[in-house]
Amino acid sequence: MSRLFGTDGVRGLANRDLTAGLALSLAQASAAVLTTGRRATARLAEGRRPVAVVARDPRISGEFLTAAVSAGLASSGVDVLDAGVIPTPAAAFLIADIGADFGVMISASHNAAPDNGIKIFAFGGTKLPDTVEDRIESYIGRDTLMPIGGDVGRVRRFADAEDRYVVHLLGTLPHRLDGIHVVLDCAHGAAAGVSPQVFTDAGARLTVIGADPDGLNINDGVGSTHLDNLAKAVLEHGADVGIAHDGDADRCLAVDRDGNIVDGDQIMAILAVSMAERGVLKDRTLVATVMSNLGLRKAMAANDITMVQTKVGDRYVLEELNEHGYSLGGEQSGHVIMTKYATTGDGILTGLHLVAEMARTGKTLAELASVMTVFPQILVNVRGVDHRALSSDEVIAEAVRAVEAELGDTGRVLLRPSGTEPMVRVMVEAADQPTADRFAHQLAAIVLERLAN
Repeated sequence: MSRLFGTDGVRGLANRDLTAGLALSLAQASAAVLTTGRRATARLAEGRRPVAVVARDPRISGEFLTAAVSAGLASSGVDVLDAGVIPTPAAAFLIADIGADFGVMISASHNAAPDNGIKIFAFGGTKLPDTVEDRIESYIGRDTLMPIGGDVGRVRRFADAEDRYVVHLLGTLPHRLDGIHVVLDCAHGAAAGVSPQVFTDAGARLTVIGADPDGLNINDGVGSTHLDNLAKAVLEHGADVGIAHDGDADRCLAVDRDGNIVDGDQIMAILAVSMAERGVLKDRTLVATVMSNLGLRKAMAANDITMVQTKVGDRYVLEELNEHGYSLGGEQSGHVIMTKYATTGDGILTGLHLVAEMARTGKTLAELASVMTVFPQILVNVRGVDHRALSSDEVIAEAVRAVEAELGDTGRVLLRPSGTEPMVRVMVEAADQPTADRFAHQLAAIVLERLAN
């Protein structure tokens, strides 16, 4: 039986895979697991019920899933503070800010509107470790907490949720954004209410697109997965920079004034160099995944910054950040984590600090991004193979070594098995695109020949 929790919560087609019944059961199981600790027990001894923050992005299925989650929690004796439509990082911040016992975010991030997901955060707004997720899953279908009378939970509106988050974001800024013209793409998602307000309050001159969510248009041709409209708007309006979020606003990608994309690796390079110059980059260390561009590693080395690499997934970046107390990490996709201010990737926070660096230095985004040379990169997915045998096949290993020797320090090779399907991902970086393409397809052919099912 496959694991219910994926790399980022429970996700699936709403009302087919992710039903109201599953959402209610998951909430009840979460309450049973997450309200049995020492702190929650002390709260109950004082006659106070556990508290959970519940929030969602604007997709239409979030309405019935929020109702189901709230019902599951309240029926388990948990008081629910319904924060409504807010970004995922806002939910994480609020859990920590008010000292809630845990929280639930209902979102499928950058997925299309028919999908949805349930992300559960622990006390402090941190993501749950695998062991706790497995324990919650094991509780589904068991006897649940069934308080009666005055012990059942209450569901109330979290009235000042947005205001608390806005004040927090503004308080993190090292420099105001006065005079900078920003085009902001909110992906018709959870950022639509908060991000324009924050950028305006920070002093930016703002043009907003993708900020009219109707429950069905989230991520539909807009946001961080569809940057063409943002680039077009930046050029049309003569703006200085474009900032794009995804549906739940935990990502940030950018476009410079000439319409060129600035990805998560480049954003991390800019922020890491700035933070190192200002003495706030802990141990002069950046945490990124093995999929980050070779150019990022070279840029960090040129600026005397250590780059630690993890497995793919922001949860692994977070684990490394938390274990060593580092201050900055993230992924090429635009998940950037600034641990002084957030417990998870925060697209609005990232965008604010990126534009603040433009304001602080007086440089264009292209000038700032030039700290890193992006190496051409190609990713080839080889399907229908025994991906579990990848690590033990010496012919493939020898082929990889041969390509690496030919590339030298002008490129990089990474082969990794998919964690969810019989597939091997072949990634090659090189000094030019034709070379990257040639070696990637060469290695993909060998993988297919050796590991075909």
